Amino acid sequence: MFRKMVFSAVSVLAMATSMAHAADLKEFRVGILGGENETDRLRNYQCLADHLKADFGFEKVSLFPAADYDGVIQGLLGGTLDFAELGASGYASVYLKDPKAVTPILTTKQTDGSTGYYSIGLALKTSGITDIKSAKGKKLGYADPDSTSGYLIPLTQIPKETGASNETFFASTQFNGGHENNILAVRDGKVDVAVDDSSGIGDFKNGFTSGTFHKVVAKGAVDPNDFVEVWRSGLIPNGPLVVRTALGDEMTAKLAAFFTELPKKDKACFEGVEGGDFTGYVPVKPDFYNVIVEARKAAIGG
Repeated sequence: MFRKMVFSAVSVLAMATSMAHAADLKEFRVGILGGENETDRLRNYQCLADHLKADFGFEKVSLFPAADYDGVIQGLLGGTLDFAELGASGYASVYLKDPKAVTPILTTKQTDGSTGYYSIGLALKTSGITDIKSAKGKKLGYADPDSTSGYLIPLTQIPKETGASNETFFASTQFNGGHENNILAVRDGKVDVAVDDSSGIGDFKNGFTSGTFHKVVAKGAVDPNDFVEVWRSGLIPNGPLVVRTALGDEMTAKLAAFFTELPKKDKACFEGVEGGDFTGYVPVKPDFYNVIVEARKAAIGG
C-alpha cells in the first residue's frame, strides 16, 4: 500500500509539474525544415503563428526556418524548439539519438486517403533519360542528408533496381541544399537526375497534388513539360508533426486538437503550410515509423 501511495504521489507531482510548465510557456518556438527559400517558408507559416498565438495566448510565436534539416533536428534535441513537422527520416534521426525528445502527434492524409508519399526521380526530357537504368554514368542529385525521399530511400532503394550502389552506378552524387534546390539543379544542368518528395497522385502537369515538385510548378519556378519521371519508390510514411515531450501531455493533446481543426478553421493556411492538396491530419504513433528508423539505423546511423 505504501509503495502504491508513493508511486501515486510521484505521478501526481509529475503531472502538476508538466501542467505548470505548459501554463508558464510564454514563447512557442516552431522549427521549419529547409527545402524552399526562406521568404516562402516564413510567409506560408505566418498564418500558423498567428493562430497559435491567438488560440493559446502565447506572448510570442517564433518561427525558425533552418538552413537544413539538421538545424531543426538539433533544435528539438536541444530543447530550443517546441514544435516542428519532420520527414520520416528526420524523425528517425531524433528518435535514434533520444527516443523521448519529441512526441509524434499527427501526420498528413493524401487526397486518396493514404498516409504516405513517394520519392521520385526527375530528369529533363532533353536528357534522353527514360528510366533509372538509363541514367548509368550520369549525375544524381540528393536533397538533404536527413531527408527521407531526398536521400535515405533513394540511397537504399535505387540500387535494388540498378544492381549497384549509387556511388558506383552514377558518375557522381551530390547534395544540393534542399528539395527545391535539387529540382532547380536538374533544370540548370548541374545534375541529370534529382530525387524529391511527391504525392505521386494527380496530374504530372501540376507537379502532382503535393510535394516539392508541386510547389515549384505552382509558383512557376519550373515548367513540368520540361521534365520526365524516371524513377519512383515504394510508399513512404508521411512525416510527423512532433511536439517537444517536455511540454507535457496536456499541451501535447491541445496541440493535436489545434492542428486537427486547422484544415477546417483555415484551409488556406493549412494548404500553405503543407504545400499541396491534403485532406487533413490524422493521429500517428511512433511505431508508424519503425521501418524508417530501422532503415536509417542500418544505412546511415542516427
